[in-house]
Amino acid sequence: MSESTGSTPDSGTRSHQTYASFWPYYLTEHAKSLTRLIHFFGTGLAIGLLVVALATRTWWLLALVPVAGYAFAWFSHATIERNRPATFTYPFWSLVSDFRMFFLWLAGRLEPELRRAGLSG
Repeated sequence: MSESTGSTPDSGTRSHQTYASFWPYYLTEHAKSLTRLIHFFGTGLAIGLLVVALATRTWWLLALVPVAGYAFAWFSHATIERNRPATFTYPFWSLVSDFRMFFLWLAGRLEPELRRAGLSG
């Protein structure tokens, strides 16, 4: 299974004015399947921590939610994808896209999105 290198030629300089243009860019920045797997783990852990914190009223766990979500994601960008996380330039769209990618993967609907962005699974 071949994978893209992750970054498009203009990924560092292109400005995205709409979420519709940002989403394919976001996917290309997560081109490697291991990067996505680590993101899924971090996002799933963040959701789990949020649920446990709310269910048990263990409020200090809320502080771990962003740590879990971002630590795994940033680690994968630094060590696997070797690119700058989109969070730094597009914080809101990046957060939305993390959850969108997570739930598309859970639903088995991520592959078509990857193909539309020019990537293979």
